Order: sequence, then structure tokens, then C-alpha cells
Amino acid sequence: MSDSTTDKDLVVAVLGGTGAEGSGLAFRWALAGLNVIVGSRDPVRAQAGADALNQLLGKPAVRAMSNENAARAATIVVLTVPYAAQRATVLPLKALLHDKILVDVTVPLAPPKVDRVALPEGRSAVCTLQDELGTGVRVVAAFQNISAHHLKDPEHQIDCDVLVCADNEAAREQVIALAGHAGLRGLHAGVLANAVATEALTSLLIAINKRYKVRGSGIRITGLAA
Repeated sequence: MSDSTTDKDLVVAVLGGTGAEGSGLAFRWALAGLNVIVGSRDPVRAQAGADALNQLLGKPAVRAMSNENAARAATIVVLTVPYAAQRATVLPLKALLHDKILVDVTVPLAPPKVDRVALPEGRSAVCTLQDELGTGVRVVAAFQNISAHHLKDPEHQIDCDVLVCADNEAAREQVIALAGHAGLRGLHAGVLANAVATEALTSLLIAINKRYKVRGSGIRITGLAA
């Protein structure tokens, strides 16, 4: 994906786009007029997910593809599968992701105790993924702390900032812009290694949700201009 890619050229593929988080983000981006693809290992599930989103949108705005074809067609790929499927989903697509941005939304949770931080070997899971994919893929960590609960309600303002971590500054800025298309405020949160904090924060938010019986607690960074 070129740094000069415009919104008109942007094609966003959401791998794991049939799940709650992936379909919610896909809905928000399609609603904003972006070219969106829902990807899945199962083409039937992908088509069912795209059909459901198009019905909600009231227009045929979302396409369905296999993960492979979605990665091939996209300019930016968003990974929203459970952590257990992260590497198995992405590593076979390495060649298709070359020179593209991969936004990793996955969080290393350890069911059933998902309200406890469970970082693999104390390291960010997304950093391990970047090492395995190599520098030819620009990996960005973002959207881990956004609750899926209200994403498909276009009237609901999500009360949570998107912390965006990446080693490539241009890729980081493009994902901040992508957050804006979803109606969210994306914030520069430094290098990819900092994603260890955003990954861990998800378990904290789950614990808060459980304790206070809410579904969509989030985090706001104060002290910034609106």
C-alpha cells in the first residue's frame, strides 16, 4: 500500500469479519463509504456475513471473499480473529500481505479467565507476529480496546479512543485515519512494542465490565484538544 493511497483507492479487508468485532468494524467502514471486504476461511460464512451487513446497511456495500482472496484484493488488511487463530490465519498469507498494512486487533486472552492479563512470555503478541512476517509487512496494533457491542448502531458514539502502535510512522497515520472513518478518535501511541499495554488493557476492561455490569467500558486519553 502506497503512502499516497487515497480514500477512493482504499480497499479494507476484514479477516474474521463474520465475528462481532470484525463485522462491527466492517459495518462502520462501509457506512462511511469505504470499499470493504469480509474475509473468512469458510466462503459460505463470509457470504452470510456480507449479506447480513448489506441488509443492515440497506445497500450492497460489502463483498465476501476467502481470506486469501481478501488479502490479495485489499490495500489494508484488518485481522479480527481470536488470538488462538492469529498465526494460523495470517502466516499462510505472508506473500499476499507484502508491502501492505496489516492491522492486528487480536488480544492474547486465556479463556475462561479472560479478565486476567495473559501476555505470551510477557511480550506483545503483535510484536511476535511482526517478527514472523518480516519487515515486508507493516504491522499495526489498533482497536483492541473497542467493545463490539455498539459498533453496529450508527447513532451510538463509541466512548473510547483507539490507541495505534506501529514501527512504521506512515502506516500508523493511515490507521489513525481509518479509525476516523469508523467514527473513532485514533491516537498515536508509539512503537509496536507499546502494544503490550493495549493488549493487556483489554483484560482490565473486561474485568471492569464484569464488576460494574456494563458491556462497553473504554479508555479516553485526557489532556488533548478535542
